[in-house]
Amino acid sequence: MKKHSTICLLLMILFTLSSFKDEVINLEGTWLFQMDRNDEGVAEKWFNKKLSDNIDLPGSMAEFLKGDEITLKTKWTGSIYDSSFYFVPRLEKYRQPGNIHIPFWLTPAKHYVGAAWYQKEVNIPADWKGKRIILHLERTHIETRVWVNDKEVGMQNSLVASHDYDLTPYLVTGKQRITIRIDNSIKKINVGPDSHSVTDHTQGNWNGIIGKIDLESGSPVYFDDIQIYPDIKNRKARVKITVNNSTQKNFIGKISIAAKSFNSALSDETQEITSKLQVAKLTNNTIELELPFGKGMLTWDEFDPALYHLQVKLVSNKINTEKTVSFGMREFKIIGNHFLINDNPVFLRGTVHNCEFPLTGYPATTVEAWEKIFKKIKSYGLNHVRFHSWCPPEAAFKAADIVGLYLQPEGPSWPNHGPKIGLGQPIDQFLYDETQRMAKHYGNYASYTMLSAGNEPAGNQVKYLNAFVDFWKAKDNRRVYTGMTVGGSWPVVPNAEYQARGGVRGLDWNKRPETVSDFSAGIAAFKVPFVAHEIGQYCVFPNFEEIKKYTGVYRAKNFEMFQEDLEDHHMGNQSKDFLNASGKLQVLCYKNEIEKILRTPDYAGFQMLGLQDFPGQGTALVGVLDAFFEEKGYVKASEYSRFCNSTVPLAKIAKFVYNNNEVFNAEIILFHSGKTPLKNAVLSWTIKNEKGVTLASGNFDPKTYENGNGIFVGNLKFDLGTIQEASKLNLKVQVNDTAFVNDWDFWVYPDTKFKLIPDIYYTTVLDDKAKEILNKGGKVFLNAAGKVVKGKEVAMHFLPVFWNTSWFKMRPPHVTGMLIQDKSPAFANFPTNYYSDLQWWDIQNRAQVMNLEEFPADFRPLIQPIDTWFMNRRLALVFEAKVGKGKIIVSSADLDPEDSSKIASKQLFYSLQQYMNSNDFNPKQELSFDVIKDIFVSPSKEVFNTYTKDSPDELKPNSAQNRVK
Repeated sequence: MKKHSTICLLLMILFTLSSFKDEVINLEGTWLFQMDRNDEGVAEKWFNKKLSDNIDLPGSMAEFLKGDEITLKTKWTGSIYDSSFYFVPRLEKYRQPGNIHIPFWLTPAKHYVGAAWYQKEVNIPADWKGKRIILHLERTHIETRVWVNDKEVGMQNSLVASHDYDLTPYLVTGKQRITIRIDNSIKKINVGPDSHSVTDHTQGNWNGIIGKIDLESGSPVYFDDIQIYPDIKNRKARVKITVNNSTQKNFIGKISIAAKSFNSALSDETQEITSKLQVAKLTNNTIELELPFGKGMLTWDEFDPALYHLQVKLVSNKINTEKTVSFGMREFKIIGNHFLINDNPVFLRGTVHNCEFPLTGYPATTVEAWEKIFKKIKSYGLNHVRFHSWCPPEAAFKAADIVGLYLQPEGPSWPNHGPKIGLGQPIDQFLYDETQRMAKHYGNYASYTMLSAGNEPAGNQVKYLNAFVDFWKAKDNRRVYTGMTVGGSWPVVPNAEYQARGGVRGLDWNKRPETVSDFSAGIAAFKVPFVAHEIGQYCVFPNFEEIKKYTGVYRAKNFEMFQEDLEDHHMGNQSKDFLNASGKLQVLCYKNEIEKILRTPDYAGFQMLGLQDFPGQGTALVGVLDAFFEEKGYVKASEYSRFCNSTVPLAKIAKFVYNNNEVFNAEIILFHSGKTPLKNAVLSWTIKNEKGVTLASGNFDPKTYENGNGIFVGNLKFDLGTIQEASKLNLKVQVNDTAFVNDWDFWVYPDTKFKLIPDIYYTTVLDDKAKEILNKGGKVFLNAAGKVVKGKEVAMHFLPVFWNTSWFKMRPPHVTGMLIQDKSPAFANFPTNYYSDLQWWDIQNRAQVMNLEEFPADFRPLIQPIDTWFMNRRLALVFEAKVGKGKIIVSSADLDPEDSSKIASKQLFYSLQQYMNSNDFNPKQELSFDVIKDIFVSPSKEVFNTYTKDSPDELKPNSAQNRVK
C-alpha cells in the first residue's frame, strides 16, 4: 500500500511538471473578415457579431484582393513631389479609368487605409487550465486591438516587434471567439508618410498579419526576458534573466544555463551553471549569471559566423519550463575612427535595404527567404546592411547570424515630412519604445551590431538625438549607436559613437576622371568612424523584361507606362540596349566611388544605395540587381566583387587617356579588411591589349599587410611609345594565390598631327555653303557645339541620372549614359564599346544633345544619349545622314580639331574624318536639310513642367536646420 502511494505521488508530480510544457495552437488559415470603412465597428460591437467576409492569414488584404481599386484619388501613404503626371498631355491616357498607371511606385492589386476586422473561433483544451496563454501576432500593420468574446484585451502599435497579448484572464475551456481590429492609418503616432516602415514607396501600407499567428500556453512562472552579454576577453558571457510570476504563490526553485555551438565545423559547449531563484507572487525578479567558456570558445564574425544555443531551465516542485536562445560570442566596438569585431578592425561595405518585396508587398518572415537575400548581398562583396527607417522581422536577424552580416536596423521613422523630433510629439517617446522592443526581441543576435534612430529628421534633432545615443550607450554595450542616418547638410550629433552621413561621397567628374584623390580632407574633422550615407544612387534604364516577374500583389504599372511611352517615341526596340549601355556606366560609377572610399585612410565604411533597385520615390533604378534581388544581365557578382570585397587591389592612376609619347604611371595600393593579415603576400600586375597580348608585367616584393585602406604596395611604369595605333589597354593587379584581383582600362592614341581633309567641309554653322556642298554631293562635318536649340534643355553629364529625375524635379543630369554604334567603321580609329567608358569623358561631359523629335521614326544616330525614362526623348550626340546628293556628320559634342588638350575628342574627330574620307562612309538614312537646320532654330515641342510647388527636403534651402514651421 505504501509502495502504491509513492508511485501515485510520483505520477502526480510528473503530471504537474509536464502540465506546463509549452503547447501551441496554430491560428493560420481562414479567418472571418470585414472592412470597417466608416470606423463604426467598435461602436457597433463587431466583436460580438459574426463578420461577413473571410480572408486567409498570414497575409495582407491586398494579397487577397480586399480593398479598393486604384484611382487618381487613391489616398496614398507617401509624398508625391512630382505632380506633372497629373497634368502632362501625353500621359493623359494613363489617367483614364481602367488604364491607371501610377509612375511614383509599384501599384498594388488593391489599396485600403483604415480599420479592418479579423475573427476566429478557437477551441481551448481543458488541460490549458492554469496555464499562461499568449496570443502572438508577428508583424502586423499597424495598430491592433484584441477582443476575446465581448471583452477587450488591449491595443498595441509596434512596427518592429510582434504584438503579443496575454489572454490568460479572458480565455476559458471550450470554444472562444478572438476578434482583432487592425488599423493601418497614420494616427496620433506619426512616423512619417515616407518612412519605409509604412510608406507606399516601398513595402506599401498594408493591412494584415504576415508572420506567426498562434496561441501559446505555458508556465505561469515564465521567462519574460533573457539577454546575453558576451565578454570575449575573459571568455565568458553575462546572462541577464527576468522571470515573471503570475501566480498567487511565491516561487522557490532553481535556474540553470548552458550553451552549445550548433552551426560550425568546430564544436564547443559550456558546463551547466545553476542558481537558486525566488520570485514573489505577482511580481518579477531579475537574476544575472556568469557563463564561463573554455579554450575552445568560438567567436562570431563575417568570416566564421559561429553560433551557440543557450538553454535556460527553470525548475521547482511544480514548475518545469525551459527556453532556448540563439547568440554569438562577439564584441563589436569602436576605437578611434575604426570599428572592431573581436578586436579585429573591420570596414563596413554595406547596402541599404528599403523593404523591397514586390511579390507580397510586405517583408519576408522566414529565415530561408532572408538567407537567400543575404547570400546574394554577400556574393557582391558586401558585409553590412542598413535598414532604412524600418526594422526587419526576427527571421532577418537569424539569417544574418547564419550568413555573417553586420546589421543596422533603424527606428521605424523618417520624421521629416510631417512629424518632427525633439518637440514633444508622440514620435519622441515612440522611438524609445520601439528601439527598446528591438533590443528585447533581437538584442541577442550577433548580427545586430549597430542602431540608428531613423532617417534624416527635422525638429530639435541634435538635443533629442544626443540624449537618445546617451540613453543607449548606458543601457546596452552590445552594439554601437548613431543619432539618425543623414545627408551631408544635416547637423552633426556630437554624442554619436559613429557618423552615418553624406557630404563625403560621390565622384567629381566635372574634372577629368582619376583614381588618385580620396576623401581624407572630408572626414578629417570626424574623430569617430565615418560611414558614407547612401553612396551611389546611379540610375540605369528600366528593364522591361522585369514586368513579367510581377505576379504577386504588385504590378509594375510604372514600368508599363515607361515602356509604352518609349514606344510612342519610336524607340521601343532599343530598350534592352539602353538597359545594358546605361548599366555598364552605372557599374563603372559604383566601381570608382567604392574604390575612392577604399583608398581613403581611416574611412570606416559605406552604405550604398544601392545594390538593388528602389521601387518608389518616382522609381529609382539605382541597383545592379532588381527589386527581386536578381541580376539584370550586365554585371555578375564575380565581376562586382573585384572592386568590392574584403581585399581589393587598387591603383592610383592620374588619367585614363594618353598619347603614345607619354608614360603610364600607377601607384599600386591595397585595401584589406580580413580576419587575419595577408602574410608574405605578393601582388603582381600585367598590362594587356584587347587581343590579350601581354605588353608588360611585374611583381612586388612579398609583404605582410594588416587591415587598412590605401596601403602602399609599389609603383609601376610603362612607356607607351610602342603603341602605334589607337588602343584600349588593361591593367590587372592581383594578390597571388588568392581570388582577389582588380583591373582598369586605359586608352592610348598616336600623337600624330593631322590636318583637315580638304574634301570635307568642316563648319560650326549649318550655313548656305554647307547646303550648297551637300546639294552638289559633297561631304560636310558640322561641329554644332553650343548651337543646339532643340534639346538645349536636356543636360548631359558624364555621370548618369542621380536617384531619378521625377523625385528631384528634373534636376540635371537628365541623361543616363550613351548607346554607341560601336561596330560602325566610324569608330575604326577610336576603340570603344557600345557604352560610354572613361575615354568618352572629355567628349560627353556637359556636351549639348540634339532632340530628334522631328526626325523619321526609325532614325538612329551613331552616338545616342539615353534620356531619362520619364521623358524618353530621342537624342543624339553624333549622327550621320544623306542630305540632298551629299553626306553629313553632325556633332553637338565639341570635336574641335584645334584643341589638343582634349585628347579623346581630337582622336574621335580623327576617326570620324578618316571614316568620311573612306568608301565606308555611306549613311543609310536620308534627311532633308531643313529637318537638320530645325535643331538649331526651333525649341523642343515637348518640355518638362514640374507643376508641383513642393520638393524633397534635399532641394529645400536650409531644410536640415533645426527650425520649426
